[in-house]
Amino acid sequence: MASTVTSDSLVYDRSRGVGGVGVERVHKYHWPAIQLNVWMLIMLIAACTIIGVFATFIDVQNTLLLPVPWYFPYFITVSALTILFIAVLLFLIFQRRLLPSIVMIGGFILFVLWLVGLIVISVQLWGPNGSVNSNCNLFVFGAEPKPKGQNLETLAWLQQRSICQSWDAVFAFGLVGTVFLVWIMVIAYQVFADDRR
Repeated sequence: MASTVTSDSLVYDRSRGVGGVGVERVHKYHWPAIQLNVWMLIMLIAACTIIGVFATFIDVQNTLLLPVPWYFPYFITVSALTILFIAVLLFLIFQRRLLPSIVMIGGFILFVLWLVGLIVISVQLWGPNGSVNSNCNLFVFGAEPKPKGQNLETLAWLQQRSICQSWDAVFAFGLVGTVFLVWIMVIAYQVFADDRR
């Protein structure tokens, strides 16, 4: 995570001073280290969870010889880009070069990508026809009596329940990731605004 020691960023500005002599000014942005660390931790958890769930879903689709929906690799790619963005932020933090504009632009791009993924997951989860949630409520959570014992029927029911819970987890972490991307843009704006005072 980001170090609390390096919670500011430096920007060098070379301009001509009195008599044409070059003057070097150092511009510092002070980042809230704890908020930045919490943001990175939560975003890493959200991105890794989505990568893991959808990678498992792709494996299941391939095993069942079913086509893979486009939003599985889409959200895996978006989550991987998020991890790459966090790695770039860490590199810039350790170089003391983290600028609010970089965070705002990157955060906005990722926000749009996560929002698209969240909308698609919402439609699949609660859509009008044959949604995942209605199928889960009908065939898994509404199954009476629930299968018990050491047999294939119980094993199949447990796997279906796990898939239903995985869809809920993807939606929850997609929502958290989208909200946290708005939060990092707000933090970046506050850092920029505090510096101008």
